[in-house]
Formats: sequence, C-alpha cells, structure tokens
Amino acid sequence: MKIIDIREATKPISSPIRNAYIDFTKMTTSLVAVVTDVIRDGKPVVGYGFNSNGRYGQGGLIRERFAGRVLEADPASLLNDSGDNLDPDRIWQTMMTNEKPGGHGERSVAVGTLDMAVWDAVAKIAGKPLFRLLAERHGRTADPRVFVYAAGGYYYPGKDLSALRGEMRSYLDRGYNVVKMKIGGATLQEDAARIEAVLGEIGSQAQLAVDANGRFDLETGIAYAKMLREYPLFWYEEVGDPLDYALQAALAEFYPGPMATGENLFSHQDARNLLRYGGMRPDRDWLQFDCALSYGLCEYQRTLEALAVAGWSPSRCIPHGGHQMSLNIAAGLGLGGNESYPDLFQPYGGFPDGVRVEDGHIVMPELPGIGFEGKSDLAAVMRDLAH
Repeated sequence: MKIIDIREATKPISSPIRNAYIDFTKMTTSLVAVVTDVIRDGKPVVGYGFNSNGRYGQGGLIRERFAGRVLEADPASLLNDSGDNLDPDRIWQTMMTNEKPGGHGERSVAVGTLDMAVWDAVAKIAGKPLFRLLAERHGRTADPRVFVYAAGGYYYPGKDLSALRGEMRSYLDRGYNVVKMKIGGATLQEDAARIEAVLGEIGSQAQLAVDANGRFDLETGIAYAKMLREYPLFWYEEVGDPLDYALQAALAEFYPGPMATGENLFSHQDARNLLRYGGMRPDRDWLQFDCALSYGLCEYQRTLEALAVAGWSPSRCIPHGGHQMSLNIAAGLGLGGNESYPDLFQPYGGFPDGVRVEDGHIVMPELPGIGFEGKSDLAAVMRDLAH
C-alpha cells in the first residue's frame, strides 16, 4: 500500500465581494489529489483536499516542499502499525521534516490542504465516513446532526439595505436560524443601520452574528462594542489583529455578550496563547480555528488537547471555512457546529447534494471519506484533477 502520486491545481474562487479588510476578486484555492495504489470498486482510492477561503492557493509550497517529501519517503514508513491503511500522523511528520518551529502562516495552509486529502483517503480505504472513523478513534459516539450557520452579508458594489435584507431572508427560507454579516467596511453609523435592517428582517426567527475581520484598533473595537452590546447578537467576531491578545482581552470589559475569534491562528501553540492571554470566556465565547488553514486535522487534534487543558469544551468550537472537512470533525469530535456559505465560494462550499438545512442543522450523509463525491459540481472538478 502506498501513495503513488500527489497532484495540485490552483483554482479561482474569485468574487466581487469584500469584507472589512480584503476583497475576493483575485482569490484562489489549491485543489489536491492524493492517489494511492489501493483499489476499491475497480478504481484507485484518491483522497482530495483544498484550502479554505480567505487564503490563496499554495501550489508552490505543495509542489516544491511538502508533496515531494511524502513521495520520496519509504512507503512502509507512512503506514499504520497493522499496515492496512495510511497513517495521517506519520505522513504529517514526514511533510514537516526539516521545518523549523514557529513561522506558521502560508506553510500551514499547504500542509492543511494535503492533510485533508490524506484523511479523505484514509477514511475511504477504511470504507467509512470520516466523521465515524474519527469518533471510533476517540472512543466517542458520532452525532451526524451538526449545527450550521449562514455566513454572508458582504459588502458588494451597489448592495443597499433592501438587498442585504433579502439575502438574509433567503437564508431563513433555507432553514438557517443563525446568520452572519460583515462590519467594519463602512462607518459605525452605516454599520448600525445595516445591523438594524437585518435584525428587523429576521425578527425572532434567527440570531445575527457580526464579523469585523480583524479590522479594528482597540479604540474602534470598543466604540463598536458599545454600539453592538445594545443588540441581541449571537457573537461579535474577530475585532482586531488575530495575534493582539491584549486587545481581545480588553474588549471583554466593554462587551459582555459572546465574542468569537481564531480563524487566523494556525497552530495549537497560537490557540493555547489565545486562551492564556486573550481573555476568552469558556462559558460564552466561540473558537473558530480552521483545520484547512492550520496544518490540518492532525494539528487540530492537538489544538483540541490544548483546549481541554485550558478547561474548554470542544463544543465551543465552530470552525471557519464552510467546508465538509470541518463538518466531519464537528460530527465526529463533538464540535459546536460549522460555518456555511450558501451562495459563495462554489463549488467548494456547501453540502453534498440532497442535504438540507432544517432548524439550523444538517444531517451528515453516510458517504465514505469526507463525502466530496456526494457534491456533484465539486466531484466533477476533483475527478478532472485525478485523471
């Protein structure tokens, strides 16, 4: 049993939208296929992965450093002890050979993309959905019902309050009961009007979360906190620079409601420092670490261990990214749910065909691996890479 090829293609996920910090007109993602010599149903098992939205494709790093280390390794060194499947942790260690500690950032995305494809292959070789494989490995009972919220509310040329209200109404019509919108890309007064328009539209049918995408300094973050605390929000997200833990800690004095952050932290060490120094409150706040951006599931499991030491439950994690990998982790390891992009970043976002949102939850289909093949538009793109 061995990996015989690793392929990468950089694909556009461009859109004329923007948040408070970046626009998405030139955004890309890396799509990866890990091809094995294992045959199932007459075809080689291929694991697929891609990096999450909000970061760019990592084709150079994947091809020049990480894929080569896996392909050059002794195949036996990448197997589990029984030799009947690949070992994701051993493959992860092989990818990280000769890498210095620290310096997270772009390489964490390259490794996370490959790690996703490896786990997809491992679950397919085992003939199980990844979420059930994870639950078994951790001695848990998998819960296929997962909370999801609808992320949107971006700034868009010509988008007025009526269009914003219509967007949020469409999410409610599709079964969501938590929706999210961007703030910080306009003035405080303009954002207040946008928030009030959305709250007026959704009423008691849903809750609203707001996301500043790290835009604010402390003074602006506090000014927004004083405005936002007058509304019944689901959370106030990523107020300032993701590594400014003192800013995050200071905000707790001005914002008693739930806050959320973590999508731009890329290691278990960064997660641990957030919990040590960021003033996050385990009874109400939310953690948004995204495995596709932070070295993958192997590292995410170390992050969950760091959370447990700090007294946090995995149920306080709702990952960023809106991808099926995090859905499997949520169902298998007891996370609080997952982000969802109903209309954006296709074909990579969303759920397998036929999966519907009901009362803010989806039920995981019983598909082997991550379940990418159940989403026909995404499966078509992946098959093109593998052949």
